[in-house]
Amino acid sequence: MNKIIIAITGASGAIYAKCLMDSLVQLKDQYEAVGVIMSDNAKVVWETELDNTDYTKYPFTFYHKNDFNAPFASGSAQYNIMMVVPCSMGTLGRIASGVSDDLVTRAADVILKERRKLILVARETPYNLIHIKNMETITLAGGIICPATPSFYSKPKTMEDIAMTVVHRMLDLANIKNSSYRWGTNE
Repeated sequence: MNKIIIAITGASGAIYAKCLMDSLVQLKDQYEAVGVIMSDNAKVVWETELDNTDYTKYPFTFYHKNDFNAPFASGSAQYNIMMVVPCSMGTLGRIASGVSDDLVTRAADVILKERRKLILVARETPYNLIHIKNMETITLAGGIICPATPSFYSKPKTMEDIAMTVVHRMLDLANIKNSSYRWGTNE
C-alpha cells in the first residue's frame, strides 16, 4: 500500500497542490498514509492565489519543515512516493545538490537513495541553464521532472480543470489509478 509525501513549496501554483490533495481525498483506498510538508511561503502563496486557508482542512498529517523526526526522514518508514508540487527552482536545486537542510530536501534524498518515486512539479518559466542542469541531475538520479504544463486536448473549462490535467499526469506517474482523460479513448 502506498505511503505518500506531498511537499508544497512557495512557488506559484498552489492550485496544483490543492487539486492533488482533493484527488487523494477521493482516492483514499490507494494509500495508507499521506504526510504533507508545507513551507511558510507556500502558505502565503496559497492564501494569495486561492483566497483561503483550506490547506488546514485536509485529513492528512502535516509536518513542520524542520521536523527530522517525521517518519519519512528515514527510508525505514517505507514511504514510496514523494511529490513536490509546486516545486520551486530553489528546492529543486537543493535536491539536485544533495543538500538536506530541511524535511523536504531530506525526504527527497531518502526517496532517491531508496530508489523510490520522486516527482517534482517544476514551476518556473523560462528555465535558465542552471535549472536545466539541476533537472538533468535529478533525472539521472531517478527522479521525474513533471513541469506544471497543462494539456488542453480534454477541453478544460475552468482553472481547476486545467490544473487537473497536470495532477492527473502526476497521479499516473505515481501509479495511482484515476479517471483522467485518455487520448483516443474519451469523447
